[in-house]
Amino acid sequence: MVGFEVGVADEQDWAEVVAWAAEEQWNPGLADRAHFLAQDPDGFFLGRLDGCPVSAVSVVAYDDAYAFLGFYLVRPDLRGRGFGLATWRAGLEHAGSRTVGLDGVVGQQANYRKSGFTFAHRTLRYSGVPTVSHSARAQSGDLVEVGEEAGVVHAVADYDSHCYPADRPEFVTRWVASPHHTAYACLRDGRVAGYGAIRPAHDGHRIGPLFADTAQDAAALFDALAASAAGSPVMLDVPEPNQAGLALAKSRGLEEVFETARMYTGPIRPLAGHKIFGATTLELG
Repeated sequence: MVGFEVGVADEQDWAEVVAWAAEEQWNPGLADRAHFLAQDPDGFFLGRLDGCPVSAVSVVAYDDAYAFLGFYLVRPDLRGRGFGLATWRAGLEHAGSRTVGLDGVVGQQANYRKSGFTFAHRTLRYSGVPTVSHSARAQSGDLVEVGEEAGVVHAVADYDSHCYPADRPEFVTRWVASPHHTAYACLRDGRVAGYGAIRPAHDGHRIGPLFADTAQDAAALFDALAASAAGSPVMLDVPEPNQAGLALAKSRGLEEVFETARMYTGPIRPLAGHKIFGATTLELG
């Protein structure tokens, strides 16, 4: 492929990739990449043809055992010419021997299987202007807004590690303290019993993660986060095995709009799946 090369993307390059993702109706958060850079600044790849961006993939390494692949995109007018595959291979090379996870759209799942990914579960995106319950909060622990207070932030990062295939303290610290995000923790007897965050996206707001010990705690966190969106649409990506998460989304008036498949190339550490009411992001894990 004369004139084509793959390299690590910079901030300006990735702004164009985020625009591509928005056109595909993925609706990424407006500042997602800046937060994940804290975890892996070398995990974003761009294919250029004669210097112009044409393809992309992100493979964010979280530790020595796990990475997450997303933003696999090729400009529509240049698909089918091998640019995507070459970019994909560069991203997976960055992952090395790590297990790699992804959330695959329906049309690409067969291709992902050819690359060694196996199906774990479906993730369903729910979207809409939510109805907010005023009774759920009374049935949960105490909700506190998470900000710069180190003790709460560290406790939230520890809680996150039970719900994700790798420890990601750098990411969690930035995610919950971002001036563009709103995050709440649920406290019970002085310990974290759940947390969630909401952020602006190209269309409305996205809630993620939404992790909680119980359905009642998840509902209280959802309502507090949704209230901060001031009546705009919200999106929540719910792993299908968590039936309580699906019920929560439906009870708040959200409707299923599309599905992806969580897939992995190898084993991951055990997760507290019953606590995962909403994934952090489909693009970056």
